[in-house]
Amino acid sequence: MRLLFLLLILLAFPVLELVLMFQLAERIGWGLLGYLVFAALCGWMLIQDERWVAVGRMAETLRDGEHPVRAIMTSAKKVVAGILLILPGVLSDVMAVVILLIPAPRVKRPPQEDGVIEGEWRRED
Repeated sequence: MRLLFLLLILLAFPVLELVLMFQLAERIGWGLLGYLVFAALCGWMLIQDERWVAVGRMAETLRDGEHPVRAIMTSAKKVVAGILLILPGVLSDVMAVVILLIPAPRVKRPPQEDGVIEGEWRRED
């Protein structure tokens, strides 16, 4: 039952994209094609830019002693949004914008130890 529901959702998304694109094409015309090309170029540039920025963001995060999950999640969400922008369709573009607007999660790092080991000792001769 779950597999059938998942399959239905996966098949409904492209159908919904096509219906929405046909309705917009009737109203806008060739402007829709221009928009789709522009959105795909923006997605491509977002992915290309993130390729270079991700390494610097990771190095800065590690240098500051912070947890690297935030840098990884920020890069991952930008790549996913770029892929959604490249896919033709207005609904996927809206999903990409929503993903870009969601803030990255805050990760608290556990308190660091100062290198002192506490305990009792005794000297044996």
